[in-house]
Amino acid sequence: MTRTQPRSSHPIAVRLRNRAAVSVALSTVLTLSACSSDSDGKAPVETSSAPTPSPTVSVDPAETAKKEAIATYQGYWQEMEKLYADLSGAGANLKQYAALAALKNATADAKRAHDHGRVYVGSVSVINPAVTEYDATGKIPNATVSSCLDISWWQPVDADTKKPVTLPTNRLTKYLIVSTLEKWPEGWRVIRDEPQDKPC
Repeated sequence: MTRTQPRSSHPIAVRLRNRAAVSVALSTVLTLSACSSDSDGKAPVETSSAPTPSPTVSVDPAETAKKEAIATYQGYWQEMEKLYADLSGAGANLKQYAALAALKNATADAKRAHDHGRVYVGSVSVINPAVTEYDATGKIPNATVSSCLDISWWQPVDADTKKPVTLPTNRLTKYLIVSTLEKWPEGWRVIRDEPQDKPC
């Protein structure tokens, strides 16, 4: 008797599997198409919100000038420290910050101290500098700066021995000082520096 070889699957089952495979393939293609195009058939354009422009801040020229004047006055005292600290005064660039009477008096006073064999060590503190007057209407803009000058950490010493020089016990080490600055083409310059002999 001849045996019939069993079939692995029914023809209907084969057709159903083939249809299922085609359906899966079509679903995949349709899904990919939907991801890559919109309803018009065009590729989607990625939109990004434009950055919101920041509001324009108006700068007051007078306030800018006042800040520059104060910065110059603080730089003036930093150069004064260098001038007094060196017998030759070579390390200072006071002309960048001072002119006229302020420059003349500072260099003369420093030379007087150096001629006596003294240099100054330490630092000066300019406390709460403020522009109390400002005038830009004239040919040369000018400002008045008022501050409290603290020289308690700025001490004269013998240039050779570095020993502190004896000073009067009643001297003011923190006092009010009023300074006048002018704005030259090269920048602000201290032209007058007037200690008020008043503690602060």
